[in-house]
Amino acid sequence: MNELDPKTVVVRYVNAVIEGDLAVIRDSFAEDATWEYPGDLPLSRVWTGRDAIVDDFLVGAGRFFAPGGAPKVTLTNVLADGDQVLAEWLADGTAAGGGHYDNRCAGIFTVADGRITSVREYLDTRMVGRVLFPEA
Repeated sequence: MNELDPKTVVVRYVNAVIEGDLAVIRDSFAEDATWEYPGDLPLSRVWTGRDAIVDDFLVGAGRFFAPGGAPKVTLTNVLADGDQVLAEWLADGTAAGGGHYDNRCAGIFTVADGRITSVREYLDTRMVGRVLFPEA
């Protein structure tokens, strides 16, 4: 991939999520990227490495949603300053248990050499726990 500016890299990644384009999602991350997911949920940790982020975290989280209920993502804002990009998005779906998943999320992305090297995500973890992990 030709090296893109950080904002374009992040918008390309989010659009790939919206479109379900797994190849572009995977290509958006550096091999040694990290993704920090907050809280004390089963998903909460620092996910390390492109494969763990894409396969185990992003794709793997799909098991917590009903068939056809994966969150619809809507990008609402993107701000960039150098190699850091703040993206805000809405995620709206149906949990495996039938609950309505409706979350406002933000991520601070760091981009180097045209790929995402780290993400710190912020979201309503209480709602995630209540809707996706009601028995935890």
